[in-house]
Amino acid sequence: MASKIHVVLRPVKSIKVRFCPFESNVESTRKFLGCINHKKIQATNRNCEVTADVRHDGSEPLVDVMFADGDRLIMKGANLTTVEMLTALGSRCNAKELKEEQKSKKST
Repeated sequence: MASKIHVVLRPVKSIKVRFCPFESNVESTRKFLGCINHKKIQATNRNCEVTADVRHDGSEPLVDVMFADGDRLIMKGANLTTVEMLTALGSRCNAKELKEEQKSKKST
């Protein structure tokens, strides 16, 4: 199901995934981390730094995406599915790619 979502990490600078593995609401966040670390997605931006911050403090699962242009996307994984997180990241990345394409067309 998640393999149908197309994510291009070109506009992403870094992704930080934080979770406590002993909580019951972290499954979707762990799966998101696995999907983002897939070689096909990683190949879209070799410079994107993916960090897993595993804690044992009962903290809420969180995905913090930092874009190259300074924008930030924070997703709280406790109430989101893996597909919802991948879709949100993919749509934000696609919008930034489209904006960049339009900007480069205007300058030529």
